[in-house]
Amino acid sequence: MTRRRAATLLVTGLLLQAGAMGQAQAAGYRYWSFWERDGNQWAYATQGPSTARPADGDVQGFRFAVSEDSGDATRPRGTADFTTICADTPVRAGEKRVALVIDFGTASDAPPGETPPAPRTACAQVSPDATAADALASVAEPLRYNTNALLCAIADYPEKGCGEPVTSGETGKTPSSSGSSGSSSSSSSQTGKGTKDGGPSVGLWAGMAAVAALGAAAVWQARRRGDAS
Repeated sequence: MTRRRAATLLVTGLLLQAGAMGQAQAAGYRYWSFWERDGNQWAYATQGPSTARPADGDVQGFRFAVSEDSGDATRPRGTADFTTICADTPVRAGEKRVALVIDFGTASDAPPGETPPAPRTACAQVSPDATAADALASVAEPLRYNTNALLCAIADYPEKGCGEPVTSGETGKTPSSSGSSGSSSSSSSQTGKGTKDGGPSVGLWAGMAAVAALGAAAVWQARRRGDAS
């Protein structure tokens, strides 16, 4: 076997291995995503709930699901109308009202051994400078955070775990099947994926690019040796 052929086979093998690794990680991460209502649709929030400061009359949503990245994230379900959600909460001087949609997800998204509660809505009445996290805490305690201030649980769901990676075998899902998406913007503080649009899909392509670079170098080196001989 020539050096050039051996190098080509090496590149092919490495790329196939990278692809197999990607399939094993394709389902993504299990986490609470944070959404803001923009007109008649949900938009993936551009900052985390601990820094976002909703205005009086805003609608915000939280959805627990398995997603590859923000472009694949599943939107909250159910009614998302401020007037409907806050109809029974009267205006109070010195406070603002924020409508919240809290969607605990489906059984296929749930951690092993846990059952998601039914989705619910709530009208938080909080101080004018309150964050989305403050509003959520006022209606859905207990909340759980990890040491990096990532929101891990709402109303004690899930009982354990926090933004952990999962495989398609754990959820019964195929890649990119977790549902409709909002905008592609996200925040590492709310997703727990380390980068603004991080997650397995980005890591996979970075890994494949590195493999391809190594393979290309091997082919070039074999060709150079062949020309020299």
